[in-house]
Amino acid sequence: MFAEMQAELDGRARQGLLRRRRLLQGPQAAQTRVDGAEVLTFCSNDYLGLANHPALIDAACRAMTEIGVGSGASHLITGHHQLHESLEDALAEFVGLPSALLFSTGYMANLGVVNALLRRGDAIFADKLNHASLNDAAIMARAELHRFRHNDLGQLENQLTTSGVRRKLVVVDAVFSMDGDHAPLPELLALCERHDAWLYLDDAHGFGVLGKQGRGALDHFALSSPRIIYMATLGKAAGVSGAFVAAEKLVIEYLIQHARTYVYTTATPPALAAAALAAIKVMQQDSERHARLHELIAYLKQHLRLRKWSLMSSDTAIQPLLVGDNQASVRLSEYLRDKGILVPAIRPPTVPAGTARLRISLSAEHTMDDLKRLIAVLKQAESELT
Repeated sequence: MFAEMQAELDGRARQGLLRRRRLLQGPQAAQTRVDGAEVLTFCSNDYLGLANHPALIDAACRAMTEIGVGSGASHLITGHHQLHESLEDALAEFVGLPSALLFSTGYMANLGVVNALLRRGDAIFADKLNHASLNDAAIMARAELHRFRHNDLGQLENQLTTSGVRRKLVVVDAVFSMDGDHAPLPELLALCERHDAWLYLDDAHGFGVLGKQGRGALDHFALSSPRIIYMATLGKAAGVSGAFVAAEKLVIEYLIQHARTYVYTTATPPALAAAALAAIKVMQQDSERHARLHELIAYLKQHLRLRKWSLMSSDTAIQPLLVGDNQASVRLSEYLRDKGILVPAIRPPTVPAGTARLRISLSAEHTMDDLKRLIAVLKQAESELT
């Protein structure tokens, strides 16, 4: 077994697919310390720069002083604190849905919801570029799995039309994590209404970025329907940890009874709920932070012009620079690292073969000077790397 493991790892290394962890030695910030060196980072999903925000730190510290650290039990035993309840109410109101339910992570939310709602004899219709957690959830549900080409509404409609199952669930990322583009949500909802299907949206990368005050993809597209089940994470733009699902009250009550990743796990520390409540207040009150992020997105799209590599089409904080070759993407990432700029190389199986890229993640904490530096070094890399 050990020999087989080593051979597989060696093979990944030869293909430029071997991953390694970097050691963060400071706070999440545009400028921080990684692997012993000060670097300018374009890696974090902390899109609004809230992970190190004083209001969130103060809220978490005050909560820990008053009620301790651990939650002690699952939500259904004694782990459901008043802070959890307050956060669920605030999140439901913020995204414009009747009710919400906290999960420990987005991964656990996706596994829990899909497997609670579907069983053998039902059907899932999933975009081929969905996040791995949605793919795993679909497999574990043991329902029929139909995958459609990325944002291909025609193929999806054909699949829905020919399906005769009892319960249908269309599952998509609202913002695709490696491409940064949107799902066509109004059209998807129209298809679900026409074919009596539910629409499950993973808005991990849209919550906090899209919509008024960062209320997410539903606000961005002005969508409302009892068919929508909405999931977003709290560890990205909100700067904390965990996730939530929002939907009709009946759906949330059903998940409380049947979502195994909710029922059979310890609740997250109440102090994190306090920090997330503070994050929502910051998002509602600090409109400049949201506006600055979108100004940075527009600037990068306008000024990063290269001959060898190109930005993919995205209007979100995720700005992928398409390289193509695995080894070339790693060399480019290492070149930037040597210049004090950290941008990750993303390779298969995270993205399709032949589409290796640098995933540039923007934050409201970045400055225009940061972007100008990134653009200048990328142009230098284009002239120096063969």
